[in-house]
Amino acid sequence: MKSGRTLLALFALSLGTAPLLLGCDPSKAELDTTKQQLQTVTTERDGLKTQLDGANQQLTSLKQQVADLQAKAALAAAAQAAAAQAAQAEEAAKDQPKGKKAGKKAAAKAEAPATTPAAAAPAVPPSTGPATEAKRGKGHF
Repeated sequence: MKSGRTLLALFALSLGTAPLLLGCDPSKAELDTTKQQLQTVTTERDGLKTQLDGANQQLTSLKQQVADLQAKAALAAAAQAAAAQAAQAEEAAKDQPKGKKAGKKAAAKAEAPATTPAAAAPAVPPSTGPATEAKRGKGHF
């Protein structure tokens, strides 16, 4: 009888584990599908990262080109302004009368546009000593 009970216990145990084993099959397929999706998404992410790195490099290159072009444009504008100023000075020299007084006035006019506002401002030396205001009136302290 002992062997019958053991056999019956094994049979009951196998009946209990059969649904568990059958239940793993759908979850295994689901797991495989999820793994495939993960792999696909990972591949797409890596591709997008590569595209982003390429776009960032291109952006850096374009920024450098813009800076170079702006510098060239500034130099060209400065050269054009200098040429225009030289042409004005040359034209003023042609138009000036041949007298001494008129020549000085024309030279002063020709030099006036050449000066910059910073150069035209009077230079004030910094004072490091005591105040030198004149003292007036009663009770000055």
